[in-house]
Amino acid sequence: MGHVGDANDGGGPVTAAAGVPLHRQLFLVLHDEIARGALHPGDPLPTEQSLGEQFGVSRITVRRALADLAEQGYIERRHGVGSFVRQRDPGREPAAGGSYLDELRQVQFETEVDVVEWGVEHVPPEIGAQLGCDGDMLHVLRVRRERRTREPLMVTDAWLPADLAGLVTSEALAGTALYDLLAGAGVVIDRMDHEFTAEIAGPRAARLLDTAIGAALLRVNRVAHVAGRAHHYLSITLSPNRSRVLISQPGENFTIAHDVKRRV
Repeated sequence: MGHVGDANDGGGPVTAAAGVPLHRQLFLVLHDEIARGALHPGDPLPTEQSLGEQFGVSRITVRRALADLAEQGYIERRHGVGSFVRQRDPGREPAAGGSYLDELRQVQFETEVDVVEWGVEHVPPEIGAQLGCDGDMLHVLRVRRERRTREPLMVTDAWLPADLAGLVTSEALAGTALYDLLAGAGVVIDRMDHEFTAEIAGPRAARLLDTAIGAALLRVNRVAHVAGRAHHYLSITLSPNRSRVLISQPGENFTIAHDVKRRV
C-alpha cells in the first residue's frame, strides 16, 4: 500500500500548527483509515520510511504512532516484516444492549480512578435547577484512567445529595464504582435522562484529559431519578479519539466504550 490519509480523501495534513503532537496526529490518521474500512484486517501499512516521507515527520514520530496503534490492538507489528492491521474481535466489543451496571463494572476492571475534587459545596444554579435544589450538595470530580498506561479516558463531574458524603467518600470511590456505592446505600434509580453534546476543550478539560486546548470533546449529561424525583447529576466528558458512545434501540440503552487494549 503506497499512501494513506491523503488530504483529498479526508486524512488531512500532519502539522505542528494543529496544536496536537505529531505522533498523535499520525495515530489519528491511521486510526481513521482502519475505522472507516480503508485499511482491512491483514493489510500491510506502509513502511516507517514511507510514512515519514509522506507526512513529513521523523522515524521516531512514526514509531510512536505505530506503537500506540499496536498498544490499542489496531495493528500487529512483526519484527523484520512490517505492521499489519489486526482483526478486531466483535465478541470482545462492548454490547450496547447489555446491562448498564455490567458495562460500568467492565470499565472499572479495565481502568482506575483519581478523585481530583471532593467536598460539600453550593450547587451551581444551572445544575440545581435540574435537580430542584438550591443548597449544598456533595461534589465529586474524577478522572478515569487506563489501568496500565494511566492514559486519561474520561472526566466525571457529579453532584449528589449532601447526606451521602459519609458513604461516597474519596477513599471509597478510589476502589468502588459510584453506582455500586449508591446501590449499597439502598438508592434505587427509576430512570436516567441523558443529554449528549459536543464541545471544545477549555484549559481545565484539556489538562485533565491530556489533550490540546480547543480539541473536540463529547459530553454526556445525566440526571438520575429516584422515587420519581431528580436525585443527582453526573456529567461525563471524554475524547472521541479514545472513547465511543454506543446506543441501542429499542430501550435506548447506551454504554461508553474505551479504545484501550483488552488483555487476554
